[in-house]
Amino acid sequence: MSSDGIIPTMVSVVHSVAAQSDFEQFLTILSDGLSAVETANLKRCVEYAWEAYGEKTLGSGERIWSHALGMGVIIAGLKLDAESRMAAVLFAMPAQDEHAVARIEERFGKPAAHLVHGISRLNKLRPITKGFVAANIEDGEANPAEVKAQIEVLRKMLLAMVEDIRVVLLRLASRTQTLRYYASHPDELRAQVARETLELYSPLANRLGVWELKWELEDLSFRFLHPETYKKIASMLDEKRSEREQFIVDAVTKVREELAAVGVNHAEIYGRPKHIYSIWNKMRKKSVEFAEVYDVRALRIIVDDLKDCYTALGVVHNLWSPISKEFDDYISNPKGNYYRSLHTAVRCPDGRSLEIQIRTEEMHKHAELGVAAHWRYKEGSKRGSEDDYDEKIAWLRQLLTWKDEVADSSDWVSHYKQAALDETIYVITPQGKVVDLPQGSTAVDFGYRVHTDLGHRCRGAKVNGQLVTLNTPLETGQQVEIVTAKHGGPSRDWLNPTLGYIHTKSARVKVRTWFSNLALEETLSEGRALIAKELQRAGQTGANIEELSHKLGFSRADDMYIAAARGELNQRQFQSVARGGDLLAETQLPDEVIAKPSKPVVGNQGILIVGVDKLLTQLARCCKPAPPDEIQGFITRGKGISIHRMDCSNFTHLAALHPERVIETDWGLQTTGVFAADIVVDAHDRQGLLRDISEIFTREKLNVVGVNTQSKQGKAHMSFTVEITNLQQMQRTLTLIHDVEGVVGVRRA
Repeated sequence: MSSDGIIPTMVSVVHSVAAQSDFEQFLTILSDGLSAVETANLKRCVEYAWEAYGEKTLGSGERIWSHALGMGVIIAGLKLDAESRMAAVLFAMPAQDEHAVARIEERFGKPAAHLVHGISRLNKLRPITKGFVAANIEDGEANPAEVKAQIEVLRKMLLAMVEDIRVVLLRLASRTQTLRYYASHPDELRAQVARETLELYSPLANRLGVWELKWELEDLSFRFLHPETYKKIASMLDEKRSEREQFIVDAVTKVREELAAVGVNHAEIYGRPKHIYSIWNKMRKKSVEFAEVYDVRALRIIVDDLKDCYTALGVVHNLWSPISKEFDDYISNPKGNYYRSLHTAVRCPDGRSLEIQIRTEEMHKHAELGVAAHWRYKEGSKRGSEDDYDEKIAWLRQLLTWKDEVADSSDWVSHYKQAALDETIYVITPQGKVVDLPQGSTAVDFGYRVHTDLGHRCRGAKVNGQLVTLNTPLETGQQVEIVTAKHGGPSRDWLNPTLGYIHTKSARVKVRTWFSNLALEETLSEGRALIAKELQRAGQTGANIEELSHKLGFSRADDMYIAAARGELNQRQFQSVARGGDLLAETQLPDEVIAKPSKPVVGNQGILIVGVDKLLTQLARCCKPAPPDEIQGFITRGKGISIHRMDCSNFTHLAALHPERVIETDWGLQTTGVFAADIVVDAHDRQGLLRDISEIFTREKLNVVGVNTQSKQGKAHMSFTVEITNLQQMQRTLTLIHDVEGVVGVRRA
């Protein structure tokens, strides 16, 4: 910190020293905070990498060696452990040697090899993310909501591919180093890299709380994408820099004096760095000018303990007038990444604003380094128990579900539920689109997720270019290509759970639907053949099929075909209507005939349908008609005639809608058997009420097939379904129940 209290931007992370010739000075920076043994191992690692990389370059044009050293310095600045620093230096080894991970494990240990392997896996995502940015973000033609949803899946995939969060920090360090290289070596590719950074990597750094990397990633990306706007804001920051710096010096002095006066003698106070991208974002979101951005002039106050934070807040608000709605207590209500601090903005005597952040040293370390602080080397003095460490890891994995790190995330949050990292896999289509699936999904699940027709025609699958069986479980990061047939559908074996072809419910439903539709097509085909044969027999091969089906009471021809295939269509009736007769006024038969119901009741019950022979009938369940109720028939679609009581409300409604489908009906002369009927009882509830009513049913020899009773506030409501032979028996039963003690009403439903 300078004597005037101003801290330069990015002081917490040491900048790249890739061009530095003094190897020992570089090693000193890289090994800061490590033990002598770790420093020696790190030196061997650097020498090994130097020999392997030589003059080789990356796709950006940067030497691999320079990039590795830059990554190492960034990781050292984040205070990560020795293994992380070695992994940064060795990041590109797997691309040079297919056995590199094994060699690294042999020379430098399993932890470093594990991290290098993790970086290598993430680097394989680069063509995917690069292609997606080029195809969907740069051309500006894609649906914004779909783009955001796919970016969300890409972020989740990136995190799901790592078992150790240090790998993500190493990836962020690599991207930061790439942007630094582009800053000094302009290239046409840097705009594409900048877009990808703002979409994927800076939100990741934000969520992890690694603010120094986040700010640098954003500022450099903004500089590459909007150079003129960047220069304009930078120039406005520089215009009155000396005046602003003097104001900060005076403010620091004033606050320190006031804090000392109230007993807070240990406080670090300084001006905060100004980040151009965040200033531009505030100007854009709030539609304000540069002069109205509150944190152009800013202070940070770091005190010893929690109570001093609120004491300092009181001092600040006593010195200057607080600005309404610009106070946030992130100590009592931390952000999702566990960021804690007091934020306030005040109005100074010159009329301009001053933003102030107040926090403890512990809060500050977390704010500057975020989750990186939890992977610092643990030797000597322990920083919390292992239980605390494990709890922090669990907390971290929970918070990395990407809910609110992008300003307008509401557009896509409804399209993608937050997926737990351990329960979701992310695989890639040949076109570079990332598809998320439940853990355990197969190529068949993948095919149906991409498109239903692709799933139906799936005959094989290639994973990373190699043929696999269709029941092979997929893993995150794999590229999956479906081998299809030109025609055909799924296999019935896919529905066998023991064979493991399908894991997701949606794919299973689609396969079942396909076979249901196949069975329907077979039924329709059979019905068409039968109808064609009957029309030929009637000499009416040119008849209008749709008109014929409507006359027979069907809404469409397919319903008529299905009824024919199922044997539910009366042959004489069809022949008569086909020759030009009318279903409702057919009088060719000399006598009334009896048609059997679809579910015959006990005995010899008959239902008389005027002018129709052997027609399928059924008693309506809504009103349960019984002799000698007045009844009428209603022609249903494909299920024959439904028999209703004349006073049935459902029948009245149906008859009003379709009067042409009402058919005259009566009971036969030899109607015997039993009929279902509903009895409803309302009574004052008492002990033994149900027993007394049941005794009546027993005496009357009525079979009770259903009972439902409810009791509330001393009132009982009971309904019984019984089998009766005639209405006289029903009336006698109702009279007996009405005489039971407590019964206030009884009726047939």
